[in-house]
Amino acid sequence: MTDTPRGLLYPRKQDETVRSATHRPGPHAARFVEFYWHVRWDVPEPLDTKVLAHPNIHLVFEEPEARVYGVDRNLFVRRLEGAGQVLGVKFRPGGFRPFTNGPIADLADQRIPATDFFGPEITTWTPTVLAAGDTEAMAAQAEEFLLPRLPKAPDSLAEDVAGIVERITTSPSLLRVDQVAEEAGMSVRTLQRLFAEYVGVSPKWVLRRARLHEAASRADQGTPVDWASLAADLGYADQSHLTRDFTATVGTTPARYARA
Repeated sequence: MTDTPRGLLYPRKQDETVRSATHRPGPHAARFVEFYWHVRWDVPEPLDTKVLAHPNIHLVFEEPEARVYGVDRNLFVRRLEGAGQVLGVKFRPGGFRPFTNGPIADLADQRIPATDFFGPEITTWTPTVLAAGDTEAMAAQAEEFLLPRLPKAPDSLAEDVAGIVERITTSPSLLRVDQVAEEAGMSVRTLQRLFAEYVGVSPKWVLRRARLHEAASRADQGTPVDWASLAADLGYADQSHLTRDFTATVGTTPARYARA
């Protein structure tokens, strides 16, 4: 399916020069993979794409080499030039933990050669994936690579953490870390350790990022936004608090972003 990924900033500026699509994983990969994503571009001049990253690890098949992208805690920026494409694997929160020797927090803000996790064999798969054709065919090749490398036994803690992250991102009523911990039936300290081990960022970061995603999404709709009401809905103390939070990450105020 073709869509505009949540978190992509200034989507209207990309028009027909950048196309994106996603594809759902098969049943055996779905415990680990949220979806596959495909971006193809043909830009007349360099274009900086900006993304408010999610609490997910990505394996990206790209030239000159496949890379693993940790959670970018600030603003993810990638410059697109000429024509090209990439196929990404967005792992569920906790889904990438079997491929690492340490906590996922160690990968934050890093872009690491995929050979560090999957060995040199992935170098022969990258051109195969990228040459497969459309999004569905490329995703099928990526999944063929992943399936024999996925653990056979489920990790109950990874399943738990994925559920907690989903609750945070879909429940506007969850505004504080202590609320999340209480709903999950654990202490705040235990929740923080679980997120460092499996997610790569803190529960507070996930809560804050979910609010910024919603603010950017409202701004992208192209209709007037009552920023004071939205700030209250998202749990900010006031509109100024939302403005400071948004500006610190995106680099401009919500109102200016909406007009861009």
